Amino acid sequence: MTEDRKPITDDERRKLPPWLHRPLPASEVFHRTEQVISSLGLQTICNKANCPNRGECWSRGTATVLILGNVCTRHCGFCSVATGRPALPDPTEPTRMAKMAKQLVLKYLVITSVNRDDLPDGGAEHFRNCINIIRQQCPDIKFEILTPDFRNCQTRALEILRDALPFVFGHNVETVSSLYPLARTGGNYQRSLNLLKLAKEYYGNVQTKSSIMLGLGETDAEVEQVLKDLRNVGCDRITIGQYLKPSKNSLDVAEYIPPSKFDWWKQKALHLGFSWVISAPYARNSYLAEQDATS
Repeated sequence: MTEDRKPITDDERRKLPPWLHRPLPASEVFHRTEQVISSLGLQTICNKANCPNRGECWSRGTATVLILGNVCTRHCGFCSVATGRPALPDPTEPTRMAKMAKQLVLKYLVITSVNRDDLPDGGAEHFRNCINIIRQQCPDIKFEILTPDFRNCQTRALEILRDALPFVFGHNVETVSSLYPLARTGGNYQRSLNLLKLAKEYYGNVQTKSSIMLGLGETDAEVEQVLKDLRNVGCDRITIGQYLKPSKNSLDVAEYIPPSKFDWWKQKALHLGFSWVISAPYARNSYLAEQDATS
């Protein structure tokens, strides 16, 4: 498929195309999930990043828990999470997460965090504690973690996490290398690839996973290079989704990608050797994480 790009107008940017409209959540399961999470004082990336899948995921009784606070030490242009000086890790958070997992009878839990460059291990010990304490209460649960890049402490962080191996180890490259200075301040494309490479080397059969957003101004050739780079470091799973501006201060959308192009990218990713692919306008790293995505 060749590129046919036209600059998006302000009117087009404000008016979502029809394939991006979603119904408001109203199911009983959605409200139950919301109530449990709120009552335990837990954070979710669903809320903090204004995720468009919140209604669907919560109606299935699933959520992505945000640990280590809701203040990030970085300021990425695509994200709406607050930036500043975070509080110290809350030692009660793992126990509260275990209560949530039991109350919602979860079989699959995705855990992510803000960047914690203020901590010498980037927050790895807290990830480990969350997994181990929840496993004590819910021994059959599967874990997927979506970590920051552990700047300056990748080896240390992975050694700490070795005591609590997840089912899937995820870290998002988010966008193409050329857009990092604009979209991912404080991040480094090669550093992100290196973390995924080290995780595969350290953890053997643990699946590794990443995600990329389209619509920030990248070219098809750049996207294909990202997919190749991820496969070259052994990345098994990939989600490809549309960037949507989460707040007024976030980067503008450069382009709305049609569903047919996402289908095309899915076939390209499978051809390159990814074993698990979700490519759709609303795809995010944890979207349908518990499901088979190869067909």
